[in-house]
Amino acid sequence: MENQNWSNEVSEKIKRKMLKVTERNRSKIPYLTVDGLYEDMAEKDICWWTNGFWGGIMWQLYHATGEKIYYTAAVETEDKLEENLHVYRGMDHDSGFKWLLTAVADYRITGSVRSRDRALIAANSLAGRYNLAGRFIRAWNDDGNGDKAGWAIIDCMMNLPLLYWAHKEIHDPRFLQIAMAHADMAMKTFVRKDGSVNHIVVFDPATGEVMKSLGGQGYGEGSSWTRGQAWALYGFTLSYIHTGKEEYLHTAKKVANYFMSNIPESGLIPVDFCQPADCTWEDGTAAAIAACGLLEIEKLAAESEKPMYHQAAVRLLKALDAEACWEDEKDYIIEKCTAAFHDEKHDFPMMYADYYFIEAIWKLCGQENFMW
Repeated sequence: MENQNWSNEVSEKIKRKMLKVTERNRSKIPYLTVDGLYEDMAEKDICWWTNGFWGGIMWQLYHATGEKIYYTAAVETEDKLEENLHVYRGMDHDSGFKWLLTAVADYRITGSVRSRDRALIAANSLAGRYNLAGRFIRAWNDDGNGDKAGWAIIDCMMNLPLLYWAHKEIHDPRFLQIAMAHADMAMKTFVRKDGSVNHIVVFDPATGEVMKSLGGQGYGEGSSWTRGQAWALYGFTLSYIHTGKEEYLHTAKKVANYFMSNIPESGLIPVDFCQPADCTWEDGTAAAIAACGLLEIEKLAAESEKPMYHQAAVRLLKALDAEACWEDEKDYIIEKCTAAFHDEKHDFPMMYADYYFIEAIWKLCGQENFMW
């Protein structure tokens, strides 16, 4: 009851604040802030990978409140994002993040045929990135020299639900086959014995041979970038939800147990679980994403296991709430995030941390519009 009261109180804080934030930013696609206010990625980079999360926040708020302002902002975001579908260099493995939270959500709620078409175009683009030799979905593009043709990243586990959706929507098994082949590969190649994960694995794109792993956005090769841990934790859970393949749930739990065993006493998640002890940099996105995954595992776990996952998720969310910005004049909620360990800038707001924080709180309150 105590946790329920707390999550309900946080839900009300979110609704109060986000009404003001949306009124200021309804014509933008936010990502980072300048002096506490969102910049507009629609002007800066319409192909940026996070551009679906604002639409996702809008649909979550519309689902919970019925307020028309959120519906209007969500539709406007999706309409702007359509430009991305016409830019080849801007189509990569992050189509799931962009289109599940916008077009697929729109179609599920309104039945929009145009949204369905957009999402299916994006799903076909994502499926087209599949490498037959290595059985992986290629992550990023390059300048045409093929340097990244063999690169796969753990983040892609969160994009697979776009393929699962397309399979169910048009009954084409190739979408399911590609998504499961990538998930099977990730279980073997990305997840280590202790439940930690690689961020980047490089394949020979012609033969499929694993060449090396890279530290990517984490501390270094062989370390444990916490947002990558969270992508895996939630991503394998989602693959289980969509397929029922038990190995995916086992893998999600393995990653979750590693994550939970490394949560600091403060409950605040570092950028990398292997970063130096005197390094205080945090990543609120990792905490919020992991909380979402843990709450989904709780639903699937045996009765004896449920409290473990629930308590860990609430612990993460309460730590975020304690540090959060609830001032109406600032656009962000989660204050301390990090894009990559070796970047110059750390402990700053990133809008998709707010998305996952809201999603997790909505799960606790029974208000969620399930997006994945």
